[in-house]
Amino acid sequence: MKEKMKITLIWVIIGLAFITGLVFFAVRATAPGKLDNFAQCLKTQGVIFYGAFWCPHCQKQKSWFVSSAQYLPYIECSTPDGQGQLAICTQNKVNSYPTWVFKDGSRLTGETPLADLAAKTGCVLPQ
Repeated sequence: MKEKMKITLIWVIIGLAFITGLVFFAVRATAPGKLDNFAQCLKTQGVIFYGAFWCPHCQKQKSWFVSSAQYLPYIECSTPDGQGQLAICTQNKVNSYPTWVFKDGSRLTGETPLADLAAKTGCVLPQ
């Protein structure tokens, strides 16, 4: 009988550890990102981030926003096969990636420091 209780106790502990892990990852996944408000402010300020899925600089730029990248005003310029450019980017004369276009028509190209985006837009960059 003691052996059966030990096995039951082990399964209860394993089950609790599993549930604790699920709760931890669920809470972590739904927690707001540190740069959510900053990314949303960029969009509100009329900024557009043009990039391409195959562009390593675009991927690096997005990585600086971590989970907040989902709120960026991003426009994909590449055709699905990676061999051409979509009309919206051609019409807006996007020639390199990443390209940030601001409400006043000015542009920044390449990996742009977040502090530069904040200075250009007035959006608050959390410390």
